Amino acid sequence: MSISMETLFTTALGLQAPWEVTEFKLDTGARRIDFEVRYQSEEMACPVCETPAQKIHSRMRRSWRHLDFFQYEAWVHAEVPRVRCRSCGKTSRIEVPWSRPGSHFTLLFEALAMSLCQTMTVAETARLLRVTAHRLWRSVGHYVAVARGKDDMSDVKLIGIDETSLRRGHQYVTVVHDLDAKRLLFATEGRGHETVAAFKADLIAHGGQVQGIAHVCMDMSQAYVKGVTEQLPQAQISFDRFHVIAMANDAMDKVRKLEMAEQPRVVRSALGIERKTVRALMWGMRRDARSWTARQRDTMYLLQRSRLKTARAWRLKEALRDAYRQAVTANNAEVAQSALESWMSWARRSRLEPFKKLALTLRERLPGVVRGMLDGRSNAYVEAMNGMLQQSKRAARGFRSAANFIAIAYLRMSKLTHLPVNPLQTAGKRSVSIRRYRDGRQVSPKTS
Repeated sequence: MSISMETLFTTALGLQAPWEVTEFKLDTGARRIDFEVRYQSEEMACPVCETPAQKIHSRMRRSWRHLDFFQYEAWVHAEVPRVRCRSCGKTSRIEVPWSRPGSHFTLLFEALAMSLCQTMTVAETARLLRVTAHRLWRSVGHYVAVARGKDDMSDVKLIGIDETSLRRGHQYVTVVHDLDAKRLLFATEGRGHETVAAFKADLIAHGGQVQGIAHVCMDMSQAYVKGVTEQLPQAQISFDRFHVIAMANDAMDKVRKLEMAEQPRVVRSALGIERKTVRALMWGMRRDARSWTARQRDTMYLLQRSRLKTARAWRLKEALRDAYRQAVTANNAEVAQSALESWMSWARRSRLEPFKKLALTLRERLPGVVRGMLDGRSNAYVEAMNGMLQQSKRAARGFRSAANFIAIAYLRMSKLTHLPVNPLQTAGKRSVSIRRYRDGRQVSPKTS
C-alpha cells in the first residue's frame, strides 16, 4: 500500500477525521515548516447547544506554533469553521483539538514550555523556543491556575508563614508553606494581617479544614500574629528559630556598625587597619567557626581578645545559638525556657541597646519562641524555602508583576500534579508492529 506525505503528517500531528493535513511547505532557508490543516466536512454539531448536522457558515484562518519538526520551526495553520445554528440561533467558532481556547501555541508546545520553565528562567525558555516571553507568561499563568484549581489541601495541618521581597521599594509577597508535605500552598501580595485571611479563604476553596491547622510557624511580625490569632485561633504559634537567630545577627551588625562609626580608631587599634581585615570581621562574625577562612580566623582571634562592644555582641549571638542547641539536645520545654531566660538576663545587662531590645521582644513572645526552639522541622524547611523563593525570583527576571512572580513560585514549589506532561519522553523499544515507509510505500520491517 502507498501513503501520502499529507497522511503521514496527519498521523504525526495526532489529528483525526475530519481534520486532515492538506498541504505542507518546507522552507530550508527560513528553517521553517508550515502545515495546512482543514476540516473536511461541510457540517458539524453546534459548539453551544450540540445540535448535530449544522451547516458551516464561514471559516476563520488561525495559526499556532507547534513543536519543532526535526530542526525546523513548525507552524499549524487552519481555516477554523464557524457555525450558525438553526436551533439556538448563535454563530459560534469551534475549538480545535490541538490547542486550548485563546492560545497561539499547540498543547504539546505549551507542555514542553511548562517543563522547561520549571528549571530555566522564563526569558531563557522564550529564547530557546524562539517565542516572546510575554506569550509564555500567559501560558504559565493559565496552567498554574488550572492546576491550583484542582489542588487538594485537605491534609494540611502544619504551616509556615513567611515574607519575601518582590522588588525594591518595600514590595513584599506573603507565602504559606505546608511543612509536612514540603510545598508552597499559597502566595499573595502584601504582608499585612489580611494576607492570613486570604490564605484561609484559599484553604477552604481547596478542601482544607480550618480547624485542622494545628500549628503555625512564622517570624515575629505583629501583622502575622494578629492574622493567625483572628483567623486560626485554634492553632499553636511557634516563632521560627531561623528568624530569631537572624534577629540576633541583625542586632550584632548594628552594634558593629555603630562602634565602627563612633570609635573607628579604637576598632582599628584592636584589629588592624587593613580594609580586608574589616571585611573579614564582618563575614567572620556571621559565619560558623568551622567555615572561617584563614584571614577570618585571625581576625576573630583578635576580636575575642579585645574589649570591644562588637566582641560582646558576637558572644551574645553565639550564646543564643548555644541555647537553641541545648533545647534540641534536651528536647524539653523547661530546659529550653531556662536556657532562653538565662540568655535574656545576660542580654538585658549587656548595655547593648539592640540586644536589650531583642531580649524584650523575646520575653513578650516567650511561649512561641520556646515552641520554636523544640520544633526542628520548621527551621530547616523555612530556611530552604527562602533560598528556593530567591531562585524563583531570579527565574522570573523581568516578571513585571506580582502575579507572574507568584505563578512561577507555584510552578516550581507547589508540587502541582495537574500540569501538562513533558512530551519529550524517552522513546520505547521499536516493535515489529511499527510501520515503515520508503518512497511513499509501506515496507516490511527488517528482521534479524
